[in-house]
Amino acid sequence: MECMEAIKERRSVRRFKDIPIEKKVIEELLSAAQMAPSAGNLQARDFIVVSNKVTKQKLTEAALDQSFIAQAPAVIVVVANIERSSRIYKSRGELYAIQDATAGLMNLLLASHSMGLAACWVGAFDEYAVSELLGLPYRTKPIAIVPVGYPDEKPSAPQRMKLEKVVHWETW
Repeated sequence: MECMEAIKERRSVRRFKDIPIEKKVIEELLSAAQMAPSAGNLQARDFIVVSNKVTKQKLTEAALDQSFIAQAPAVIVVVANIERSSRIYKSRGELYAIQDATAGLMNLLLASHSMGLAACWVGAFDEYAVSELLGLPYRTKPIAIVPVGYPDEKPSAPQRMKLEKVVHWETW
């Protein structure tokens, strides 16, 4: 799939078919996510793949009961590894780790779409509950919960602001 086509056609999907995703497909998605740029090439991001029904249900509860999370065949939690980045970048390390994680996340979303899968970036969740549930170490932060599966809906394109409203040349 052409890159610009993937960018323009990708949508947040919240309904998935009840079809499992092969491990090699998940690994290909994660490889694409890991190819994203990162500050100092420290790759201060980690990914937790969840397929266990009980764990997916607990993630759903931590994410304000967004039930589509538990219904996805796989859920990938994207984690900023602040410790890894802060070793070099000190106080800026947290920001850079978050940027690294979100760059990887966007690659994950685009790769999902290009491979005929669908995903949704979920940012509304109890960070502490997710960290506890998944056993995240100190100085890491869950950035997003990403349910992934074969789409069972085709949402229409959301409205976007005109470029004139959001682009500034030279100064604000």
